[in-house]
Amino acid sequence: MNSHAAPTPPAALPAEPDAALRFRRVGLVGKHHAGGSRDALERVVHFLHEQGCEVFLERDTAHHIGAMGDGTLDVAGMGVHCDLALVVGGDGTMLGVGRQLGPCGVPLIGINQGRLGFITDIPFEGFAAILAPMLRGAYEEERRNLMEAGVWRDGDCVFRTVAMNDVVVNRGGAPSMVELRVEVDGHFVANQRADGLIIASPTGSTAYALSAGGPLLHPAIAGWVMVPIAPHTLSNRPIVLPSDGEIAIEVVAGREPSAHFDMQTFTSLLPRDRIAVRRSAHTLRLLHPVGWSYFDTLRRKLHWNEGVVA
Repeated sequence: MNSHAAPTPPAALPAEPDAALRFRRVGLVGKHHAGGSRDALERVVHFLHEQGCEVFLERDTAHHIGAMGDGTLDVAGMGVHCDLALVVGGDGTMLGVGRQLGPCGVPLIGINQGRLGFITDIPFEGFAAILAPMLRGAYEEERRNLMEAGVWRDGDCVFRTVAMNDVVVNRGGAPSMVELRVEVDGHFVANQRADGLIIASPTGSTAYALSAGGPLLHPAIAGWVMVPIAPHTLSNRPIVLPSDGEIAIEVVAGREPSAHFDMQTFTSLLPRDRIAVRRSAHTLRLLHPVGWSYFDTLRRKLHWNEGVVA
């Protein structure tokens, strides 16, 4: 997909019940620190073997719960050797794997063993009936934009990474605000005094940005959400920005500020550091069951229509 185009809408790929496997080499990643993970992964491995798949357990997962399947690979190895990555866990597990596999072009399927599951959308109970036709091509594919972020200090890039959800600049532990200068494509936007600032993708609009008062952004929209965290000036409101440019955040003042990426990796910041955020040239391939709908997900996870009689 062109990096300057909006994600294409999902397209259903029907398959006959006895169709040949579309994915034979499957990488399996588990939420290994959760209770019951070993039993859950054993069930998934057994099911995949019944379907005729080779199964490669992610190396850290295998280290914590024991080797099973046909071998082990790190996530980078899955990007080279596997046709599909299957994530059993929550959205946090999916974020960690998706950031690494997105540039490899390997599609991901999420089986939810966590709490929310906005992007791990197959419930663990009953996964076999849903997953079997997907392995044979009956799925809907969705592409999600990734964020590329770098921290610049005195003209040098000192930190670079990829994010799926968001880039967050936070104040330190001291009870004081951070002051940030924001530019979009080189145009000055505002100086913000706040507890922090969130730049979120459509995928991340249902995460930290939502709890800070930001809007939901449909995944097909090529945009970012910029959301201040507890701003000093109440007129500093969330804004939706195009994702084909660059957002630059300069640290003007603040005690021990830091930048967080998907809330999983972070780096400390100094005054005059610049955090540059732009759309990655790569997209993440997510596979959903046929009939999947983003709006169905929102209704289930956000408990819309509760108490309404259909």
